[in-house]
Amino acid sequence: MSAEIGFEGLSAADLSAIREATRAAEERTGGELVCVLVKRCDPYPGTPWMGAALGAIFGAGAIGVWQTTAAGWQPIDPFLLPLGTLLGAVLGFLAVVALPLLRRLLVPTEVLDRRVDHRAAAAFLDEEVFATRDRTGVLLFVAFFEHRVRILVDEGIRERVDAEVWDAITGELTRGIRAGRTREALVDAIEACGRILAERGVDRRADDENELSNRPRLLDE
Repeated sequence: MSAEIGFEGLSAADLSAIREATRAAEERTGGELVCVLVKRCDPYPGTPWMGAALGAIFGAGAIGVWQTTAAGWQPIDPFLLPLGTLLGAVLGFLAVVALPLLRRLLVPTEVLDRRVDHRAAAAFLDEEVFATRDRTGVLLFVAFFEHRVRILVDEGIRERVDAEVWDAITGELTRGIRAGRTREALVDAIEACGRILAERGVDRRADDENELSNRPRLLDE
């Protein structure tokens, strides 16, 4: 029996399966795979205030429409308009705080991409994916809030595998997570990375060592 750990629904058994898939993939290749799972790459602190601004506009507009229709074309009550504006601002702020989907919709696509790229690059350094002796590290990076996946590879692999190959893996992984198959999609992606490395001649040394931990890294930000 496995307990929920509260990270995008992944259980201890799921994490164990991801770790075992990493170990198995590295058994067939000289590559070192690191899986980093991030809840979000940035808190996007401006989004609740964007929600408040939109809510204020909506609240003021709703009061105006009500005053000029349901109220029988009466003059706008000077007290109702600021009240509706304030109430709309509060509700808009709270809605963005409570609903990740709404918060993500308020962040431009290019900003999401840029934040994920920066965070993945930082993870590549923080987890020392670059530090293997043959420079054969592979970072599999998943940003759950942003709905983005990145694969970064070190220079010992970069010229052996075309970028389109990694794009295909990230595409499959993204679709799997979107379908609610997070564990299976991650395991499949790790297995695909190991298979590609073996096919492209990233061979194990006779004295191969596990240079980077196989455990998936879980980060809040």
